[in-house]
Amino acid sequence: MSGSKVPIDPRLLEILVCPLTKGPLEYDRTNNELISRKAGLAYPIRDGIPIMLPDEARKLED
Repeated sequence: MSGSKVPIDPRLLEILVCPLTKGPLEYDRTNNELISRKAGLAYPIRDGIPIMLPDEARKLED
């Protein structure tokens, strides 16, 4: 798996929303992902860049 854990800019987190629900995202530092609880998806962050594509997102386990 490529993509190191480069810290994400906190200002970027303030403006990013889920592309499907337009809802807020939570930063999961452990897994280096942005979590959309409403959509049930976790968007990966690669080299400090959020990959906001639903096809690239991981489905959350309940």
